[in-house]
Amino acid sequence: MSRQKEINILEIVLYLESEPVDVNRLVRITKLSKEAIEEALVEMKASYMSDEHGLELVEIGGGFSLSPKKEYWEVLKERYGRKNENRLSKAALETLSIIAYSQPITKAEIESIRGVNADSMMKVLQSRDLIKVVGKKDVPGKPVQYGTTKEFLTLFRLKSIADLPKLDELDSERFEEDE
Repeated sequence: MSRQKEINILEIVLYLESEPVDVNRLVRITKLSKEAIEEALVEMKASYMSDEHGLELVEIGGGFSLSPKKEYWEVLKERYGRKNENRLSKAALETLSIIAYSQPITKAEIESIRGVNADSMMKVLQSRDLIKVVGKKDVPGKPVQYGTTKEFLTLFRLKSIADLPKLDELDSERFEEDE
């Protein structure tokens, strides 16, 4: 099979899938070799970088997806983006950012940083599958620790948690508990 046909098959799969697809799943779906898929993805990414395309190939949470380029998405998100009822409040975004930058973290630690009760925000974030229980802290009482999910990475178009914007020293201090 020619390289262009391999690229076309991957492009179709990524178009038809609603969630990012990892390389191993692409192998199962297309029956192409892992090497062929990885090479085709590199070529696709380079091709989509040109001004000839309104889409880009993005890696989100370990999978690949076709997504509108940011410059075009700004024009179209009102019609095709998440509606107002799906938006997160400032309090929910604040809680989510604390979890993202400090994970794993307990509810008590979040409340210490925010200075307010976090019960309702934690419920909202869990109901939207943006955070999950990732373990228990090894201290008396064994409080539950939270971290972000793949849905969080998808929502914010991040390849991994390491792609979060870096915090400067002043911002970093905000995420530290009051001792």
